[in-house]
Amino acid sequence: MSDFSLLIDGKRVKGDLTMPILNPATEEVLAQCPRASEAQLNAAVAAAKAAFPAWSATPLAERRTHINKMADVIEANAAELARLLTSEQGKPLADATGEVLGMAGFFRYLGSLDLPMKVIEDSDGRRVEAHRRPLGVVGCIIPWNYPLLILGFKLPPALLAGNTVVVKPAPTTPLSTLRFAELVADVLPRGVLNVIADANDLGDVLTRHPDVRKISFTGSTATGQKVMASAAQTLKRITLELGGNDAGIVLDDVDPKKVAPGIFEGAFQNSGQVCLAIKRLYVHEKVYDELCDELVALANNAVVDDGLKQGTKLGPLQNKMQYEKVKGFLDDARKNGTIAAGGAAMDRPGYFIQPTIVRDIKEGSRLVDEEQFGPVLPLIKYSEADDAVRRANATTYGLGASVWSSDTDRAWKIASQIEAGTVWINKHLDMAPHIPFGGSKQSGIGTEFAEEGLAEFTQLQIINAAR
Repeated sequence: MSDFSLLIDGKRVKGDLTMPILNPATEEVLAQCPRASEAQLNAAVAAAKAAFPAWSATPLAERRTHINKMADVIEANAAELARLLTSEQGKPLADATGEVLGMAGFFRYLGSLDLPMKVIEDSDGRRVEAHRRPLGVVGCIIPWNYPLLILGFKLPPALLAGNTVVVKPAPTTPLSTLRFAELVADVLPRGVLNVIADANDLGDVLTRHPDVRKISFTGSTATGQKVMASAAQTLKRITLELGGNDAGIVLDDVDPKKVAPGIFEGAFQNSGQVCLAIKRLYVHEKVYDELCDELVALANNAVVDDGLKQGTKLGPLQNKMQYEKVKGFLDDARKNGTIAAGGAAMDRPGYFIQPTIVRDIKEGSRLVDEEQFGPVLPLIKYSEADDAVRRANATTYGLGASVWSSDTDRAWKIASQIEAGTVWINKHLDMAPHIPFGGSKQSGIGTEFAEEGLAEFTQLQIINAAR
């Protein structure tokens, strides 16, 4: 494993401190990672602030060229980045490769967008124009479940809009981000992109820093609340993509054999470590038993192993803290439901949990009421569709949801009643850079992707001239 460095002001910099990064499949030390001090974070912000005037004055077409060159670098180094990603995050190598190539795709699409001036009025009395101006220094805080892909959600629009950036990856998955930064360091002018790593001790310093104008954060709702409170001190702009307890509603007219694979993938992708994964499944009593049997078969047949081994379907959980948390959900499931598949940690090194299906469980249990963020899916029986919608909405979360039915019109009517930022019909986790994405209620503030997401990295300026 090669040496890693922070990227500050265009230079590779050793951390003032170091920290070990573990391979979650073996619990062995993968590498020693540079860890930034508060002084180094301040230096990164200062570098971004100094680079802002020239970068913001760079024509948008030229900024787009830089972003496309970064996509070229990502694709040229996809194999290396994917293997490093699997080693530190745990997901199967094929999924890691898909993540890296998806990152490049987000760079290309989001970098292709425009920020046109809009004429609001052009009359004898006045001309009114709406312009989108860059904000300044943007802090991007990235979670550990999709370290590179989520960076691809944030970095291209921030740069395209003319902002400079300080990136802080999650403390347990910093290596692939640091390697990416090293690879693209010469693509951008110095100071435009800065990447530091911490041990969960610099987030508050970044979010309250007076020279940071916006925070784009993806993570848990609890941490998002802290980010919002800290950012409020300087009235920073914020985009928060937070936790979810996404409901799937399966109607009585489905073919269980047909829908089960899509539901399983929507719940267990990345070992359930997806903010938008199906985390509770409401199933009509007419198809409940049969669908449960289909999902049990899929869970029992899924290959759980080191992500670097060929044929692995599900890797380990990413870190020990999440591993222990999910084991607590399994304890709850045994008390409040019936475990139909899985139900235990695997007796081997690494943070492995058997893919678990839980039936005969209801609201009031932790597994249904809270976000498990792991490979455990509860199936809740219902009789009336209106009741399923009411129960699906009875949560503080509102990130995503899905409706499964052989009658699309019927599903569409139910989807329109669900309180969530994204509702899918007969699929789940279908995301693309041209489709806006954001949560409702306590699942987030603001929008990512598409023109709407790009606008969030800008300040709207109105110029109103007399005629």
